[in-house]
Amino acid sequence: MTDLGQYWDRTAAARALVRKELYSYGVSPFSYGITVFFLLFVSIWLFYVQRFFTLNTASLRPFFAAFPLGFVLVVPAITMKGWAEERKLGSIELLLTMPFSEWDLVMGKFVASFTVLACIIGLTIPVPLSLLPLGDFDGGTILGEYAGALLLGACATSLGLLLSSISRNQGGAFLGSSVMLLMMMFINQVTATVNLPPLLSEGINFFSLSFHFESFSKGIIDTRDVAFFLLTTVLWLFLTTRVLIVRKWR
Repeated sequence: MTDLGQYWDRTAAARALVRKELYSYGVSPFSYGITVFFLLFVSIWLFYVQRFFTLNTASLRPFFAAFPLGFVLVVPAITMKGWAEERKLGSIELLLTMPFSEWDLVMGKFVASFTVLACIIGLTIPVPLSLLPLGDFDGGTILGEYAGALLLGACATSLGLLLSSISRNQGGAFLGSSVMLLMMMFINQVTATVNLPPLLSEGINFFSLSFHFESFSKGIIDTRDVAFFLLTTVLWLFLTTRVLIVRKWR
């Protein structure tokens, strides 16, 4: 019980940050605007861009194909104020002088931001539910696609927070995150349009988030893709702690 109590005390900062961030998102009209934008975007993509009703197929791959592109704008909007706002207000110095580890602080920001994104993803569930009576959809495939969306979102969120930690303001954090996510999402399109050596193509595809999401969009949970998303998420969070340590000792 003593060890459990000590762990609970050590994570107090993370839990306090989660509550603070979630409250901030909850009272911000901007957060609701982001949510509405994403819901409209994926719906318009499915019904108007992909023309779902003319495809004559019981598959939601066109629906989930919009998620990587939507994340390019939505995730930076969620994460841009994570650390950039703390730096602008000067509260980051207060956080760094508190008796909590950098991991506690980083995890607090990450959990709050990812929770918001997960809620936005969850709000898209009525779309497939409304389509299920229209065809013989595979429920397991849809669950796999949502699992991939969550893993992709976690990776994108951790990268967005890293770029927020090195940015001077929210605008710079949003722009930097959007550009980096756009590159990492769709760098695999280079291999699809340019004839490259197989080894080089495999190397480029390995760093593409969209490439690793493709198996999930087919309802296939590949352990290699799961490991990629988890490891890259941890990597971005680790680098964020290094940035905070550098700022702490400046």
